[in-house]
Amino acid sequence: MLDRVPFLPAASLGATEYVAEVTARSAEIEDFFWKLERRQTFQEPGDASYRAFARGDWSEAVRIKDEGRDTLRQRFAEQGFVLRRIRVVESPVTPYLQWEIQALRVRAEAGEEIRVLDASVIRDREADRPMPEVIILGTKVLYEVLYDEAGLHSGGRRIANRAVIDACRAEMAALWGKGEDITSYFAREIAPLPPPPAQP
Repeated sequence: MLDRVPFLPAASLGATEYVAEVTARSAEIEDFFWKLERRQTFQEPGDASYRAFARGDWSEAVRIKDEGRDTLRQRFAEQGFVLRRIRVVESPVTPYLQWEIQALRVRAEAGEEIRVLDASVIRDREADRPMPEVIILGTKVLYEVLYDEAGLHSGGRRIANRAVIDACRAEMAALWGKGEDITSYFAREIAPLPPPPAQP
């Protein structure tokens, strides 16, 4: 069902509307905030650590994320749900993914539950196109998160069909069970890498 999300009826939201709606509806989550990340490259110009990474200042990029750990820990402790992220990875990792996994390591240390999933696990579902970026807020709403060709966030599509949500939650849980904890993945695959180059 997750691979069919882009083809299902949905309400379209612009970037600003999407962020405001997800923020507001997060207060209604009963259990899990599920997130599936598939793309291997994004652009996050609003993030200071990302900007340091993009200009080639790797130590500064890592320092900024490390310094945000306590703030994240407090935020995660205060929210009334568990955030579970499944991060699909291809090898060799892109420079962006090297940066993001560093950031996700800090988020995991602060309390977010994150597993890494090798892209080979979902290859049979990607005959025509990559799996979509999806978040599911509890049991009531699902969003396909949209990005432009450059990897900049451009909005989302909202689906409130309970049967679709239930099926996608079950698939998320199954993929979660096949993933690797980000801590061991980071130690083996990311920590030994040299700093990535500056990005154009």
